[in-house]
Amino acid sequence: MAAVIQTKALEKHYQMGSETLRALKGIDVQINTGEFVAVMGPSGSGKSTFMNMLGCLDIPTCGQILLQGEDVTHLPAATLAQMRNKYIGFIFQQFNLLPRTSALDNVVLPMLYNNTPRQQALTQARECLELVGLGSRTTHQPSQLSGGQQQRVAIARALVNQPALLLADEPTGALDTETGLEIMQLFQQLHRQGKTLVLVTHEPDIAEFASRQLVFRDGKLVSDKRSTPACAQTALAHFRQQRLAEALE
Repeated sequence: MAAVIQTKALEKHYQMGSETLRALKGIDVQINTGEFVAVMGPSGSGKSTFMNMLGCLDIPTCGQILLQGEDVTHLPAATLAQMRNKYIGFIFQQFNLLPRTSALDNVVLPMLYNNTPRQQALTQARECLELVGLGSRTTHQPSQLSGGQQQRVAIARALVNQPALLLADEPTGALDTETGLEIMQLFQQLHRQGKTLVLVTHEPDIAEFASRQLVFRDGKLVSDKRSTPACAQTALAHFRQQRLAEALE
């Protein structure tokens, strides 16, 4: 199976006064096409630094990063920006939508950076909004959407350039339990369609919906295991049944 992204002996150091903080220590990871990976660890473990490396948002102190087989470790900032836009879709905890812009225009935005003709961009954006269940909300601004709907717009935006890799940073962190399960159900749907996803989370029950879990501690990768993922659709149905039973008591 082809590697989408690979790190070799990856290290990231920060200078803190006279001391050097080693945020990542010799990380070797390969993520293949079609994998759904959860990245876990306590605060300060290195998981967010690792995500920034995968997203080509930061440059390692030493080691190597290969994206779609290409060495991107020391590319100039402008070239890295092009690589991010071409190969990586980002999903954030706080959605990061433009507040006075429609859902459709929020999703179109990444395509404007690669000079996609507007009609083609609009068509692809509508298709992505349909895919995440918001085909009837294209003209709505973020303030007219629920938190879960805003996250779906953000997911559509991440998908619109057909990236090789989706990176999600605590995507359920700002959502209630039910809405978070709906988003995980959507991620599992995208995974079944062959998308490659990497999800950063501090919640073990969210990580269980991925088929591979990477655990970081003190800058080191301490565990890399594969497992049969929990079914988000089943978990969501159970949660709703439980809530209904509580309401009837």
